[in-house]
Amino acid sequence: MQSFQALVASRTDAGQSISWQELRPQELMDGDVTVRVSHSTLNYKDGLALTGKAPVIRRWPMIPGIDFAGRVVASSHAEFQSGDEVILNGWGAGETHFGGYAQLARVKGDWLVRKPREFSAAQTMAIGTAGYTAMLCVLALERGGVTPARGPVLVTGAVGGVGSIAIALLAKLGFEVIAATGRLEEADYLKGLGAREILDRKELSGPARPIGKERWAGAIDAVGSHTLANALGMTKYGGTVAACGLAQGMDLPASVAPFILRAVTLAGIDSVMAPRQARIAAWARLARDLDTATLSRLTTHHPARDLLQLAPTILAGKVRGRIVLELA
Repeated sequence: MQSFQALVASRTDAGQSISWQELRPQELMDGDVTVRVSHSTLNYKDGLALTGKAPVIRRWPMIPGIDFAGRVVASSHAEFQSGDEVILNGWGAGETHFGGYAQLARVKGDWLVRKPREFSAAQTMAIGTAGYTAMLCVLALERGGVTPARGPVLVTGAVGGVGSIAIALLAKLGFEVIAATGRLEEADYLKGLGAREILDRKELSGPARPIGKERWAGAIDAVGSHTLANALGMTKYGGTVAACGLAQGMDLPASVAPFILRAVTLAGIDSVMAPRQARIAAWARLARDLDTATLSRLTTHHPARDLLQLAPTILAGKVRGRIVLELA
């Protein structure tokens, strides 16, 4: 490849500038594996980076994109060789290291996971960091002893990427899912993924009581702030809440009451720097537990050139499910 297309963000006196550019392979950052990228995706974090709404990018210039899937074209890493199909999620890609919004990427091999044979490259990006995070949340609930027999599980931010895949996973595993959303017009979509009950997010987005009526055995929260506080306050005795997002805010205006009166566990989920073995385990479970027909229903496909138009929509909560971006 003599040159390749990449979306490059630069910092200027006026703020952030971002445009598609033609780069040469020697302009890539250091790494022991070079990947021909075929697909990427758009996560909430990517939307923040592309619009400059939050300081996601910490090195300039930068190729954004926290995910990619593709095929190895060169490697000095012991585990990978030319032709291997691989996935990257996080590890600072799109923040401090050139990310997935380019036709070519060079990264550390230790950051990569082999693509499960059950999925195509496009399907792995339909999952992306959002779906991989959802699986990490499900695993946290299981470690906390949350089972279908103990009661329903709440999923907040239900129409988004994490929420959509979390619902699909939990439903297939036999859980009764309560989906909280501010987009009640999407009730049929959520029920199609497996949700049993639709909850208006207004019931959770205001100030929380120190402790409330026990309503669910566990929760997966991608929203934070008052929503997370309310989710904790209404979790049943011994339940677990997996927190992975901050769409409403980074604060947690909660009481210690759920923790010391109901032995509730708050499990923090980090997808960016999660150990490699945890990633491999999560992708293995996704390959086993995620129905690909359901994944197809919650996915839309776009050329990567649509990114700058799509970014504001994901921040505005107007994206349903997952977006796959085609770079090949």
